[in-house]
Amino acid sequence: MTDTELLDFLRAGFARVDKRFDSIERRMEELAQRIGRLERETASLRRDIASLREDFVGISARLDRHEARLDRIVRRLSLSAAH
Repeated sequence: MTDTELLDFLRAGFARVDKRFDSIERRMEELAQRIGRLERETASLRRDIASLREDFVGISARLDRHEARLDRIVRRLSLSAAH
């Protein structure tokens, strides 16, 4: 193999490696973008879940107040029925 042939062979090999590196770099950039979107979506879901928890706490407190009110009504009806 002559020097020229060797250089051509090496250049072709390096060109293939360079092409693969470019492909890997593009894929890494795509993955980084996808991860960024997933992180934003996860943060949004966490905010939504926190909001739902607040709603559940409010509903629970309201149900507790209704239950206490219903208990008072039942007691009053029981007292007036006893007379």
